[in-house]
Amino acid sequence: MNITTVGVVGAGSMGSGIANIAAMSGFNVILRDIEDKYLENGLKRIEAFMDKSVSRGKMTAEQKLETLERIKVTTDLNDMKEADIVIEAVIEDLDLKKEVFSQLDEIVRENAILATNTSSMSITVIASATKRPERVAGLHFFNPAQLMKLVEVVRGYKTSDDTVNELKAFSKQLNKEAIEVKKDTPGFIVNRIMIPQFIEAIKLLEEGVASAEDIDKAVTLGLNYPMGPFTLQDYAGVDIGMHVMEYFKEEFNDSRFAPPLLIKQLVNAGRLGKKTGAGFYDYDK
Repeated sequence: MNITTVGVVGAGSMGSGIANIAAMSGFNVILRDIEDKYLENGLKRIEAFMDKSVSRGKMTAEQKLETLERIKVTTDLNDMKEADIVIEAVIEDLDLKKEVFSQLDEIVRENAILATNTSSMSITVIASATKRPERVAGLHFFNPAQLMKLVEVVRGYKTSDDTVNELKAFSKQLNKEAIEVKKDTPGFIVNRIMIPQFIEAIKLLEEGVASAEDIDKAVTLGLNYPMGPFTLQDYAGVDIGMHVMEYFKEEFNDSRFAPPLLIKQLVNAGRLGKKTGAGFYDYDK
């Protein structure tokens, strides 16, 4: 299938980033969210990213304008009928994702691909909300989507070889390196490796073994990672990390994946509006 129009559902950090890279790669983009204010914020993020690129000489002002002209924003999910592929990037709520996919299944063309940007959840379960599970797959980008090279192409139980191959080719058009996750398992590859590291780092902090800063320094200098576990969790959002841990614990039926008490406290403090809810470095101070 020749992909010319890309739909993105969700204009948050990941959705706007995916829309941005698709438009920069020459695709027409339909970016949808439930309210205009979310779309406005998404466009602001897109413009801010490209403004930096212009200032650094990585793109011209004309290229920025051409990219923006390729992005159509809407609050009407029915506008996705024009898309050859739709990438869902809503919050990590399985019921919400299934609802979105069920609606999209009735809107988009029969041969269109429905992809989810979920970082951990079951592609098979999400695909079960549609009548086209063979055309549903995971397409997991990393934040920021414009810069991170990796994309995980994840098979559901019924995902077809054609769908996987088309998504790999599409990823290449976005100048991404695609890897195939052959089995639908929680966390796929990256998060399956990363989440246990997060948990151990939090336990070290809880036990008073070292500060968040020194644990991050140990990982960046000792393991040569570009970012330490606490810096990365604060960047991605401690609430997201906690939800993934809870999902792992339930799906694997393994208490080793249970979120440590400290991350629960930080998330709950954030819900109460306290500064400590911002992240681990607020706690450490």
